[in-house]
Amino acid sequence: MQPDAPTPRLAELAQAHGVATEYWNWLGHHVTVPAASIVAVLAALGVDAADDAAVEAALADHADAPWRQTLPPTVVTRAGRPHPVPVHVPAGSGVRVSVELEDGGRRELAQVDRWVPDRVVDGAPVGRAAFELPDDLPLGWHRIVADADVTPLDPASTTATLVVTPERLELPGESAERRVVGLMAQLYQVRSAGSWGVGDLRDLAELASWAATSHDADFVLVNPLHAAEPVVPIEASPYLPTTRRFVNPLYLRVEDIPEAGTLDPAARRRVAELAARGRALNAGDRIDRDASWTVKREALELVFDAGLPPERAAELAAYCAREGDGLLRFATWCALADAHGLPFTAWPEELQDPDGPAVAAFVAEHPEAVDLHRWMQWLLEQQLAAAQDEAETAGMALGVVHDLAVGVHPVGADAWGLGDALARGVTVGAPPDPFNQLGQNWSQPPWRPDRLAEQGYAPYRDMIRTVLRDSGGIRVDHILGLFRLWWIPLGASPAEGTYVYLDHEALVGILVLEAQRAGAVVIGEDLGVVAPNVRDVLVERGLLGTSILWFEFDGDRVRTPEEYRELCLSTVTVHDLPPTAGYLTLEHVAVREGLGLLTRPVEEEREVEEASIGRVRAALAERGLLAADAGVEDTVVALHRWLARTPSRMLAVALPDLVGDRRAINQPGTHEEYPNWRLPLAGPDGEPVDLDDVRSAPLAGPLFDALRGD
Repeated sequence: MQPDAPTPRLAELAQAHGVATEYWNWLGHHVTVPAASIVAVLAALGVDAADDAAVEAALADHADAPWRQTLPPTVVTRAGRPHPVPVHVPAGSGVRVSVELEDGGRRELAQVDRWVPDRVVDGAPVGRAAFELPDDLPLGWHRIVADADVTPLDPASTTATLVVTPERLELPGESAERRVVGLMAQLYQVRSAGSWGVGDLRDLAELASWAATSHDADFVLVNPLHAAEPVVPIEASPYLPTTRRFVNPLYLRVEDIPEAGTLDPAARRRVAELAARGRALNAGDRIDRDASWTVKREALELVFDAGLPPERAAELAAYCAREGDGLLRFATWCALADAHGLPFTAWPEELQDPDGPAVAAFVAEHPEAVDLHRWMQWLLEQQLAAAQDEAETAGMALGVVHDLAVGVHPVGADAWGLGDALARGVTVGAPPDPFNQLGQNWSQPPWRPDRLAEQGYAPYRDMIRTVLRDSGGIRVDHILGLFRLWWIPLGASPAEGTYVYLDHEALVGILVLEAQRAGAVVIGEDLGVVAPNVRDVLVERGLLGTSILWFEFDGDRVRTPEEYRELCLSTVTVHDLPPTAGYLTLEHVAVREGLGLLTRPVEEEREVEEASIGRVRAALAERGLLAADAGVEDTVVALHRWLARTPSRMLAVALPDLVGDRRAINQPGTHEEYPNWRLPLAGPDGEPVDLDDVRSAPLAGPLFDALRGD
């Protein structure tokens, strides 16, 4: 045993809580996780493993824990399958179990003969009975209720959440009958003459309408639109939001708010001045979210202060009632941030508890400050719905497809409002891989699997529902995270982390249920180091995977188009790589060299990449798709023709490829060293372009035609 390897009992405890003690890395080497990493990850799960005595106590507690509860906190099953439910009661007592259905009906459950010996727990004998869920329960969110003859073991555990999920998600609408072709865009890059320095939801509607009417596109896949901080400075990364349930008001188009057209003259003049300042930001060679939000926030407040007519006020009230406590908490956090700044960890201690009396008093004393942020979320829902409606009206089969980020900011709204549903003392990331050889730390707290189950998966469900509302689909970034996530103890390097396994049957099942109810497609980003069963589960449950042409190699051999998956979104590039023209000219090598991110000499890195690209070129030439003397633009088109020969049900072209941009929007493993997420859309010369330039891009027609095999 290596000196820092876990003891057998520590390894047993880790495995009991879904914490990996070993894995195979990207080089094919077996790695034993250091004991210190395991202890730190267990601590983040609320398990003390500091020494041998603590490990023994934790193992005993884990064995007894289910016997202390009458019912498990949540049961997730698939429609059409019977499912046993264990029930614990004081030994010798009787119990009746029923299901309260989502629609108000009730079903009594039958007990089944599965004898298990009684167990002494906390000095008292406890018995276990088994009841079976029938195979004809309807899809949805139900509740299991246990009525014991005596005082239950734990009164709080006499009810449980029951989720009945579809066996499989079927592709919606036209996408079930034919391949669909679309566009991938980072919305904040898509600036127009009407933008205030950042692409907004009006720009999204117009981009979708153009792509549909001019190029028969079926969808636009956009970056996560999740909410950022309500005060400057604003986090640039759309993949590090403050919450994933709500939307960033930076994407609002002020002029599209009905009440903006009825302001009094003074307010109207001020909004016009702010609009002019906002539009002037379009000329910058960097996206300045802080400046854009400063002018847009003032304009939004002017519109908010003008009030609503009765009918619109009633609609807002209905929206607030529907979104309930989750919206109220988020809006409260925003209002507190307005008053006290960020991070919330610097607020007065009594305001750091969202359930405390000080926070309740703040809401009572500042109702308009809270309502401002609820109002903005209501407007966002309306403008998102309008964008989707325009996309569908223009002929898109799916319309807007949203991106779901992996996690949230460690001191954001969710970290404040969701309490211990998020783990503390660790962050999420990725182990070293060929493209990020030092590994990645995404600085995000992960879900605690045990707490999610105890809360009936409500935070996860509510997040999924919001993203799916008024959309044609959802791309789940790093869908591997529904199976296992790479947890990194605070202060450790990414290489010192380990995998924590989640209940993928529950998480994937809930995703399938909510997507079916929304009539949406689900795309799982399954790149990188993938657990062996992930892709099998995606196919089984009807979820699409993701294929990036540059990653489709079998050793040194380029995979043929026929070898691509059918249930898949296939593209040439992705937002963590340069646009295709940049990749062909080794932009990714130059950037990583300049930032010191290479783990081998640049000459060797360049040689390896040139050889890889050369093999792809040769494969294109062999199929008659590329001439020997082809330039960069012809090669970009040929790569998309290659995708057209795959069986993949979804194909997409990246918006930067239409205009010839060569710069990566993000360089993983960097923060301020590279202008991640701050580069506006640009042409081959690096000069910013706007939505009008996109409409007239010479490559737009050839690339969409290439994806269709024309």
